[in-house]
Amino acid sequence: MSNQLINARKKINSVPTLLKKGKYMPAVQAIHDGLILYLKNPVMKGEREEFENILVKATQSLNSDADLRKLYPLVISYTPGEERALLDAMRDLLQELQKVLNDEVKDDMQAILVRKKEALDKGQQFLDSEDWDQAKGTFDALVKEFGGDTDLKADIADRYLNAGRYQEAFHMLDDALQDDPNAIHLYNRIGMVLRKMKDYDTAEKYYLKALSLTDQDEYLHYNLGRLYFDWRKWKKMAQSAQNAVAINPKFTEAAKMLKFAQKKVAE
Repeated sequence: MSNQLINARKKINSVPTLLKKGKYMPAVQAIHDGLILYLKNPVMKGEREEFENILVKATQSLNSDADLRKLYPLVISYTPGEERALLDAMRDLLQELQKVLNDEVKDDMQAILVRKKEALDKGQQFLDSEDWDQAKGTFDALVKEFGGDTDLKADIADRYLNAGRYQEAFHMLDDALQDDPNAIHLYNRIGMVLRKMKDYDTAEKYYLKALSLTDQDEYLHYNLGRLYFDWRKWKKMAQSAQNAVAINPKFTEAAKMLKFAQKKVAE
């Protein structure tokens, strides 16, 4: 028996074990792949009879699996000598199982979105009522559940920021940056938070880090200019505004900032 036929036999014989573990896609895939190997290789009479027997057992295992029958109620028939028809049936079954899997993934994703929204709304209610400890507990639990979701952390940070809870916003954004160190929008948000906290030196470092990743974002230059306005560093403010206008000459607010900064420098 060739190595390919040995591999085919191994695949098909694995079906009952895979089904017991609830691995329906791998089980059907094993029959599918085993059949392809079987059909592309010449077999002797004894080998053919052996494969016919294990295919009968494999299809019986599929048909007798109650959970699989719920997903695919059609009976899978196999007659020795009609392996190509069985291969077509396995292809159809794989497609049906993939549809079920896709639907389950969609359902899971929808459930996750609902879970996040409910928790965010609950946390927002605590913020609105200035119940800071309850808000923090709700948001921290949500982040623990969905730890790698940087967008979620940014959303929570924005809520803290709007509520004037700058320290909490900073820590949430800093945590998000650990997940995605090259997320420019996070550096920008942190710069805004630190500016409101009047930690101008640290805010500048975050803005400059963002600009080291991309220097063609006029809004980054403009926001850095706003930092320099609060910091009363007029020359740096003028340069930031100039950079923003150079990128986008129609940026009206940046043009106004530039004019103001130039006036301050000239005083």
